[in-house]
Amino acid sequence: MTFVVTRLCRDCKDMGCVKVCPRDCILEHRPASGSSDLPNQLFIDPDECIDCNACVPECPWEAIYPDADVPPELEPDVALNAIVLKRREEFGSQRSANRPALTWKLSSATRSAGD
Repeated sequence: MTFVVTRLCRDCKDMGCVKVCPRDCILEHRPASGSSDLPNQLFIDPDECIDCNACVPECPWEAIYPDADVPPELEPDVALNAIVLKRREEFGSQRSANRPALTWKLSSATRSAGD
């Protein structure tokens, strides 16, 4: 299973989901020509998504679904996200240097509790 950004994201791009993604797999279409033939929305790279569910509660439009749970009326958006696989060089991350990927660290108290 992977997650899918649906058309409910179009023209929004809140970026809350990007901030919490530990794999940096939420992407924007940015072709070299500068002109996109795809909708103005974010996309999830299905090969990079680790199904952590971190992005879902961050989306104010509830536009992100597990691919198996996409409502029928939004089903074409599954294939739309898969375009990332065929045209990966045209996509880029919105994460900047001041928004690093989440890292999972154990506190010293947690580590010592397991010793």
